[in-house]
Amino acid sequence: MAFFKEFLTKQLLKKQLKGVSPEEQEKIMALINRDPDFFKRIGDEIQSEIKKGKGQMEATMHVMKSHRDHLGKLMNDSGFNRNNIK
Repeated sequence: MAFFKEFLTKQLLKKQLKGVSPEEQEKIMALINRDPDFFKRIGDEIQSEIKKGKGQMEATMHVMKSHRDHLGKLMNDSGFNRNNIK
């Protein structure tokens, strides 16, 4: 079951990150797999903000800003270089 869930997540991620190299996509996928519940919560919060009338970008920025400390910790623990994000 976990394999199927990871496969679907990977396919959705590829669709969202069309312009991102496969290597970077793998790094992002590994980051998501470190704490999938955290990223699900972020997605749910973004959807909630959109339902309140915010645009997708505004909702995403608002939610990500409120979780930046935990996201930064995950990125540092994963060796993910934030300076390489385009």
